[in-house]
Amino acid sequence: MAADLIPQLGTELVRATGVRAGVRVLDVGAGSGNAAIPAAALGADVTASDLTPELFTAGRRIAAERGAELTWAEADAEALVFPENSFDVVLSCVGAMFAPRHQAVADELVRVTRPGGTIGMINWTPQGLIGNLFKTMGPYAPPPPPGATPPPRWGDEEHVRALFGDRVVDLEMRRQHVRMAQDTDPIEFREYWKRNYGPTIAVYKFNADRPERVADLDRDFLDFLTTWHDGNGWEAEYLLVTARKR
Repeated sequence: MAADLIPQLGTELVRATGVRAGVRVLDVGAGSGNAAIPAAALGADVTASDLTPELFTAGRRIAAERGAELTWAEADAEALVFPENSFDVVLSCVGAMFAPRHQAVADELVRVTRPGGTIGMINWTPQGLIGNLFKTMGPYAPPPPPGATPPPRWGDEEHVRALFGDRVVDLEMRRQHVRMAQDTDPIEFREYWKRNYGPTIAVYKFNADRPERVADLDRDFLDFLTTWHDGNGWEAEYLLVTARKR
């Protein structure tokens, strides 16, 4: 999905964090390498980490096609397996935001970044397309794990500021937009999300044995996508976050 809909976001995050040849980079929640591969293509020493290593198969293929060399490592964003102060730049492009315990994630991002190093994230906002997708699916979703915070909160400036606290300096946050699926109609786009997006797949699986609930979800999902279609696809808002570890 990242490769289909938002490939430019990884490159945008790499640019914003000043990645260059020789720096040590960790991509947290890397998936198939949307940010990790562009960083590696610049000559950085990159580790792509994710809790779902099945995604690495596509990542390795994409990296090979682009001639990029990097390390792939299974790791939980809430409990990273890397020593403290290990990386010059720590990235997450709409990845770590989906771990349920936001404070644990923020603590880990700071821990593995060297003093003076850069932390950079791209996160969907609560008010944007993806934030409203989560609101649409909410009534049909399974109960969240104890202590979980909704993923789009990572796109709220005050929430991010509170998570990092005084452990970072030069914290900058900017809302930007990315356009998706310009040549797709709402029904086709709904079916794409059902096939390819993990949170959507999970919600439909949770309701699979209740056909009437699936029908209601299909209706609400289509209504949502139809409302947000602006005649030229869909525009999704995200928060670009950069900071330096104190």
